[in-house]
Amino acid sequence: MKQGSLRLRLLAAGAVSIVLALAIAGFGLLLLFEWHVERRMTAELGSHLNQLVSSLARAANGTLEASAPPAEPRFAQPLSGLYWQITEEPQGTVLRSRSLWDATLTLPPDMPAAAEIHEHTIPGPAGASLLAVERRIALPASLGGGTIRVAVALDRAEVHAAGRAFASDLVPSLALLAAVLIAAAWIQVGVGLRPLDMVRRRLAQVRSGTAARLGTAFPDEVRPLAAEVDHLLDAQEKAIAQARARAADLAHGLKTPLTVLSADAEELRARGDTRLADEIATIVAGMRRHVERELVRARIGLRGRSGPVQPVRPVIEQVVGVLRRTPQGQRLSWEIRITDDLGIRMDAQDLTEILGNLAENAATWAIGTVRIEGRREANAVTLLVEDDGPGVPEDQIGTVLARGGRLDETRPGTGLGLAIVGDLVEAYGGSLALRRSALGGLLAEIRLPSPS
Repeated sequence: MKQGSLRLRLLAAGAVSIVLALAIAGFGLLLLFEWHVERRMTAELGSHLNQLVSSLARAANGTLEASAPPAEPRFAQPLSGLYWQITEEPQGTVLRSRSLWDATLTLPPDMPAAAEIHEHTIPGPAGASLLAVERRIALPASLGGGTIRVAVALDRAEVHAAGRAFASDLVPSLALLAAVLIAAAWIQVGVGLRPLDMVRRRLAQVRSGTAARLGTAFPDEVRPLAAEVDHLLDAQEKAIAQARARAADLAHGLKTPLTVLSADAEELRARGDTRLADEIATIVAGMRRHVERELVRARIGLRGRSGPVQPVRPVIEQVVGVLRRTPQGQRLSWEIRITDDLGIRMDAQDLTEILGNLAENAATWAIGTVRIEGRREANAVTLLVEDDGPGVPEDQIGTVLARGGRLDETRPGTGLGLAIVGDLVEAYGGSLALRRSALGGLLAEIRLPSPS
């Protein structure tokens, strides 16, 4: 795909959107997971706190103690990250878990209501950040009265560690999901752009002549575009048809005056004024060549490369049959090497015009043989017309292809045959080439698109 490809642009935009959306979703999922873990840990800390409160008792010496602290082993492991602490008020006596070692929990100076649970983020041992759950309790008379603050804390690093573990599992899943979504976006872009590819193929068919218009077999979003292209083709066809019609009318309008001038020239020649008659005849011949050429071009019209597939051999046989009845054709040997299944997408009259001009030109110059051959190649049909006449020098081939170009003015003809053939072949997307034939004379090679 090229850098300017619409498909590449859509896919790149889709891929960036997918990656960005999944990145935001992954970050949001990680936050939600950490919040969930924190809530679960807060609930566990609250459970440990309740166990501490229920285990409070007075020792024989009157000091407050936790007779049955939580059984979690980490409370007995120094600096394990899980701690508890009980502070008597107003004496300031502190009871703490062994895990605190020689440190204490620094609680904020707020005064929560009795039995109300508060959550704090407080500093802990070794600079750790702790999630603490605190409760202020008024002791009953059986425990000596007074007020205590009970706190249970957990190192927040455990929350972050759980988040990192979750992220390590989440990233591969999101990467796989991104790959699947990008592949789906690729398919979606392909499906979405398929109507444009259909438009391209239909335009190629219109250009090659296998279809006249794009039609309406497109999705609703593309159908207006196809309709506008069809309207443009209609307008173009109408404009060209009008131009061709005006050219044809002009050419036909000139034929009658030219005929009159030719008659006047003959009348002058009969009176003995041959110089003036020859000048008029030369001018009339030149104008007639142009008129004949414009009539042929007008007849080409808009057919271009369109039309049904025309078998070549019947047209060749018809042309040769006519030429065999002429004085030149009667003395020649005609070789036709064309199979019955060879066909060209061309109007039959145009094909007759092309082959007729080439065969007539070959018959004019041939000494004894005219060979007409046709073959199908990879993407083209090639027609060859050659003779055993004197041929044309390489440096004069351009002359015979020019309008009215003639090497021998003593031979009959207008000098327009090959030029007309070139116009017709070009109209059908083909090419005309001249070179020396293996027979010794001129070989005219026509290449036309192969009918699909």
